[in-house]
Formats: sequence, C-alpha cells, structure tokens
Amino acid sequence: MISTSGLSLRFGKRALFEDVNIKFTPGNCYGLIGANGTGKSTFLKILSGEIEPNTGTVSITPGERLAVLKQNHYEFDDFEVLKTVIMGHARLYAILEEKDALYAKPDFSDEDGIKVAELEGEFAELNGWDADTEAAKLLQGLGIAENLHYQKMKDLSGNEKVRVLLAQALFGNPDILLLDEPTNHLDVDSIRWLEEFLYNFENTVIVVSHDRHFLNQVCTHIADIDFGKIQLYVGNYDFWLESSELALKLAKEANKKTEEKMKELQSFIQRFSANASKSKQATSRKKLLEKLTLEDIKPSSRKYPYIAFKPDREAGDQLLEVDGLSKTIAGEKVLQGVSFRVEKGDKIAFVGPNGLAKTTLFTILAGETKPDNGEFKWGITTSQAYFPQDNSMYFDRVELNLVDWLRQYSRDQEETFIRGFLGRMLFSGEESQKQAGVLSGGEKVRCMLAKMMLSGANVLILDEPTNHLDLESITALNNGLINFDGTILFVSHDHQFVQTVANRIIEITENGIVDKRLTYDEYLEMKALNK
Repeated sequence: MISTSGLSLRFGKRALFEDVNIKFTPGNCYGLIGANGTGKSTFLKILSGEIEPNTGTVSITPGERLAVLKQNHYEFDDFEVLKTVIMGHARLYAILEEKDALYAKPDFSDEDGIKVAELEGEFAELNGWDADTEAAKLLQGLGIAENLHYQKMKDLSGNEKVRVLLAQALFGNPDILLLDEPTNHLDVDSIRWLEEFLYNFENTVIVVSHDRHFLNQVCTHIADIDFGKIQLYVGNYDFWLESSELALKLAKEANKKTEEKMKELQSFIQRFSANASKSKQATSRKKLLEKLTLEDIKPSSRKYPYIAFKPDREAGDQLLEVDGLSKTIAGEKVLQGVSFRVEKGDKIAFVGPNGLAKTTLFTILAGETKPDNGEFKWGITTSQAYFPQDNSMYFDRVELNLVDWLRQYSRDQEETFIRGFLGRMLFSGEESQKQAGVLSGGEKVRCMLAKMMLSGANVLILDEPTNHLDLESITALNNGLINFDGTILFVSHDHQFVQTVANRIIEITENGIVDKRLTYDEYLEMKALNK
C-alpha cells in the first residue's frame, strides 16, 4: 500500500497540491487524470521520491517494492537489453553482480564461500533463477525480438528503448507500479499485451494515460486531480465521466425526489456493471459500484472545448480518386502503388506500422508534397482542411496574439466574433491575448482545430490530432468528428477515437494497401484470426 498525508507542493505562489490525503491499496489500478498542467506526472514523481513535497509525507508499507517507468531513454545505453530489464529489481540485480564478482575472484576464500551461500539463498527467494526467462517473456510481449535481447541499449531505436524501460518497470512483480503514459510508442499488439498483463496484476498500479480505451480496460478506480486536491472514484474512465455528468444533472434537478434519483443511479450502475469486459474485474467492480450512494458521485469542474465542424456545402458523389501513388524518401520506399477511392460519408482511419508512410500520403493529398508516380483527383464539390502532425510552420509569426492569429483564417474579421470563437476553444479573457510563440503543444492543437472549423470544409484530413491534448479536449474532438456530416481521412493511435469515428480502415503496407469497410475492433479481430 502507498499513501500520502498532508501532502502539499508549491511553485512560488502557485499551489499544485494542497493537503492531499489519499490511499492506494493492493489489487486496484488507479487512473490518475486531470487537465494539462494539474501535476499528474509531478504527483507520480512525489510518490517515487524523485521530488520532495513542501509539506506532508509519502508512506509505503514496509518491505514493499516500488517500480517506476523511467523516462530517461539514455540512462542504460551501456547495458545489455536483458540486463537492463533485470535492473528493474534493484536488490536482485545487486545480488547477481555481487555473486558474479565473488565467483570471479582468483583467491576465493572460505569467507567468500559463506557469503556466496547467503547470496544464493536470497537469490533463490527472489526467484532469481527465472529472471532471464521472465525478462525475455516481458520483452517479447512488448515486441522486442529475441535477437535484440543481448544487444546494447544504445543500439536500439527510441521506440525500442521505451519498450525495454516498460519491461524493466514490470519486471519482478513489484508491489507498487507507477506508470506515466505507458502506451506511448506501443503498437496495437503491445498495448493489448500490456492491458492483459495489468488485468492479471494483483498489486497496486497508478497510471497516467491519455488513452481512454486503455484506462477503461485496466482501471478499477479514477484519481481525479482538481483544484490541488485528488478525489478517488470507483470505476473506469467512462464510468467517472458519465457519473460526473449524471451528478451534474441530478444537482440541477434539485426538486426531484430522492427515490427517483436513487433509481436513476441504480440503473446507471447496473448498466456499467453489465458492460465490464473481464469476469475478474467485472465481479470486483460490481461489488464496488453497488456500494455507491448519491453522495459518492460528484459533478466535475472540467471544461470541455466546443468542437463542431460545419461544412459550407455538401460534397457530391465524386470525392477522391487515388491511383498508383508511390513515393521514396531518403532512399526508402514509403508508398508503393497506393490506390483507393473515397466515397461520400466515408470516415477512414489509416493504420499500419510505418508512420512516415501515412504522413507522406496525407501531405500529398493536402498538396504539400508531390508523389514520384501516380496521381489523385479531388471532386470539384470538395473542400479540404488539413491538420498536420507538425504544425510549427503555422506559428512562425510568434509576435501575433491569438485574436490576430485566428483572424488570418476567418472570413468574419470582427474581434467580437473571433474572441467568441476562441472562448469556445477555452481561450477566454486574457487567454485570447497570448502570443503564438508561448503556446503549449495542446494550445497549438486547439488553435489548429479552430482554424479547421472556420474553414467550412467538407473533407477533413487529420494526422494524429489527439497528440498533446488532454482527455477533455480528446473527448470533445472525438464527439465533434462523430457528429460531422462530411468525409474524414485520419490517423490516430487512440483506440477509442478510431473505433468510434471510423467506418472504414485502410492499412498501408510495404506492397500497397488493405482496404476494409469495418469498424476498428472488427478489423483487429480479423487481423488476429489471420495470424
């Protein structure tokens, strides 16, 4: 168990946490959520001891081991991959090193023999003889091939290093596991493997993630950071979101009888209990949910941007014809004979392991890059709005405030209109006077989405639009695209985003494409069956 008592942290006059008292218990997975800047990663660093709070304490049950997903990808460059994973259990690794040093001594004494015997006993107790096997299994589950296990960390790519560090955190069955964005840089299969691992993990997990599907799959509780406090809620992310909305609705209906409110709450709980996806977690969640009372659910103070795309005109039946597009970049063939036809109402998710291929296709379709071979043709009734993965070129005029920045893309030049539009995107009051040069990644994304909304386009091209966004903005964008009447071509690693928006999946492969009119979950099931 890990808990905090009277914990506070201030940066100058700003209080990030104030008198936080919270307890995280074994057998539960806690999703730590909060708007950007509320201190999710900082709180994990306080729990791990990396940051000292101004006041208060962090307590861990004596004898329990805490493991953390490391963020420094270069820390272990001189070590072998397999050894790096085993280093996740500091005591086990120290014993291993000490044993090897003693056995290597040319003048091995009786005293050394006694010490080695003690070490061997502790090594066996810590399951040391299975360490290599366990480490290899974790690496393979996370997509690190066996031929890399004895390579040096410095020889791996950035994505591979992230996976090794995740295996390191999971190694040796830690009592408390702290994970900050563990699904970053993982492919679909590795994320599924991690979900399954955490389903079966019987100790304490505290995880920060912007992946709503992942939070829904693994979390038994949500820990919500708001106004410097942390409030615990039973259930996964969707349950927290909908229960807070229900609480807000019930609060507004102040005259409604308590019995009627209770019936509504019970109906809500029964629906969520029935939808739990795993029998083990379904049982535990059901027991927890059944204990909830009206007082246990509270409305959230979260603010959501208003994201709605409204086409100026309806597109005709001729949308887009793509014929034999090929492109080589720096000697690498990233697109090879790509052909497809977009039909009215299509919302197409482009998937596949090669991110450069997807981005290159979108830059070609947006007119920013020319293909080496092939051609494409947009229908005469279409108009396109493009969201690039790298938006830096749109913010090179760093001196512009947000009103003047957005005015560049607005037909209505009135300041009141532009300020109102910015307010819907959570840039109200003085926020609208921020300069483009000081915007955070998430703020730039919201500006780019505002630019797209003002375009009135009937075709949206979006390359990883959820990057840098908080959960509230992701939810708002997700709903905005579900409700959009036009056509969408998009790339995203957010499972729930793809599942709820796409009605067609196009996978870009080395030899062309695989084109299926399926939902994302149906596509993944098809892939699993064909393996």
